[in-house]
Amino acid sequence: MKNMTRKVILASAVGLTALLYYVYFVQYYKWRDCFNELGRCYDSESSTVYLEQAGIIWMSLAILMSGISLFLLWRLKRQSKSV
Repeated sequence: MKNMTRKVILASAVGLTALLYYVYFVQYYKWRDCFNELGRCYDSESSTVYLEQAGIIWMSLAILMSGISLFLLWRLKRQSKSV
C-alpha cells in the first residue's frame, strides 16, 4: 500500500512538472523576442501584457519540481530494490 501511494505522489509530481514547463513556454518562451527594454511584451490580439520576470519564476518552479520528481523516483527505485 505504501508503494502505491508513493507511485501516485510521483505521478502527480511528474504531472505538475510538465504543467510548470508548459506554463513557462506559454508565459515566457513563446514571447522571448517581443520584450522591450522594460521587460514587457504586449499582445494586441488578446490584450495581454507578458512580463520578462515571469520566465524566471516559472522556470525556477519547473526546475524545483523536476528535482523533487527525480528524488521521488530515486527513492522509489531504492525502496523497491531493498524489498
